Amino acid sequence: MKKIGFIGLGTMGAPMASNLLKAGYQVTVYNRTASKCNPLVEEGASQANTPKEAAAGQDTVITMVSNDDSIRSVFYGTDGLQESLQSGMTVIDCSTISPDLVKELAISIQAVGAKFLDAPVTGSKPAAVDGTLVFMVGGEAAVIKAQSDLFETLGKKVLPMGPNGSGAVAKLAHNTVVGINNIALAEGFAIASKSGIPADRFLELVQLGSAGSKAADLKGRKIIEHDFTNQFSLALMLKDLKLAASLTDSIGMPSPMLSLAKSLFQAGQTQGFGEEDLSAVVKCYEAWIGQTIAGKPLQ
Repeated sequence: MKKIGFIGLGTMGAPMASNLLKAGYQVTVYNRTASKCNPLVEEGASQANTPKEAAAGQDTVITMVSNDDSIRSVFYGTDGLQESLQSGMTVIDCSTISPDLVKELAISIQAVGAKFLDAPVTGSKPAAVDGTLVFMVGGEAAVIKAQSDLFETLGKKVLPMGPNGSGAVAKLAHNTVVGINNIALAEGFAIASKSGIPADRFLELVQLGSAGSKAADLKGRKIIEHDFTNQFSLALMLKDLKLAASLTDSIGMPSPMLSLAKSLFQAGQTQGFGEEDLSAVVKCYEAWIGQTIAGKPLQ
């Protein structure tokens, strides 16, 4: 079986690395906060002290970090993984980063004879834990096929999107829809709640009617119960919407709904909800209507 280097053990990366270990792969892990490696070491992983060490001698290196700056540090910083890349290796980046940076990575990785896939995911933490992620992948079809065993271990579906960079573009377009849908759900809840309609009954209507969405299915109960345990943080959604806005600017496309969603998630970040689940954006609406969606007075 392939030897895997896995870099980035956050909300998504840790369960992904765990699933590789459970499937019998030899996995070496690295995380900037070294203590996050401990549970995986207990499961049988080896721990590296640097990205360079995590990548050395591996067949495939998977990166899952938070933003462009973190990826640049992992690849090009002191003891970065780029120093360990060799012909025949494959790098799979599952982060959500800018398409321009993805294309830059592809060029530098392929220059040493290694292969590269940009393969961001959708599904948030529950799907990472269950191994039911969906991958949207940019890169050569032959490279995707060669890594199919890893994708099948980590997810339920691989969707090839085109050449390198197209996976990143697809993810930003996808998360634009996710952000807008969550704002729409919060706004509908606020209208109903302020007008005295029970939140449970309204959610049932949404799920049965044409307003139904994954946002309602995944976040509706969390909103009613005020459970903002982080599955995908508000701060990361804001980051993705900012990247999407930069993309639409670069291609000269107006995106009014994206702009509004970005502003509302920015408001949530400013009010201190960044490390909570993205559904916590509803608390902006609760402040405006003076009560929780469940109808309780704000404390």
